[in-house]
Amino acid sequence: MDDTLQTESEPSLALMLGKLLEDHHGGDVVVMDMRQLNFWTDFFVIATATSSTHLAGLERHIKEFAKEKDVEILHRSRRPKSGAEQQPDEWCLLDLGTIVVHLMSAKSRSFFELERLWSAAPLVYRAESPRF
Repeated sequence: MDDTLQTESEPSLALMLGKLLEDHHGGDVVVMDMRQLNFWTDFFVIATATSSTHLAGLERHIKEFAKEKDVEILHRSRRPKSGAEQQPDEWCLLDLGTIVVHLMSAKSRSFFELERLWSAAPLVYRAESPRF
């Protein structure tokens, strides 16, 4: 008999992350299945944040979720603020290995168009009512 702990499946965790972001007012949350399109991750979870404070709050909820589910955050990256002007954070990427979470401002999301760039990826989940 296998003594290893049975963890939740990646699709289930990705879906749970999507719903978590939606519950905390992340905008237009989508979960995309990337398994057939690349070798470096299985799922994208994308959500829009309304402000730097909102983005930081969503990031905190993801970190708490990861800790609770014993999922390691391999890398965290934020697009740097430019110049002396303290502009709001535009994009935060959290790499959980098989799941990559993108928290983006509306401006960055519109500019980078990840859903369009990876349009061949099947949607696993889309928030019922986009907030933006």
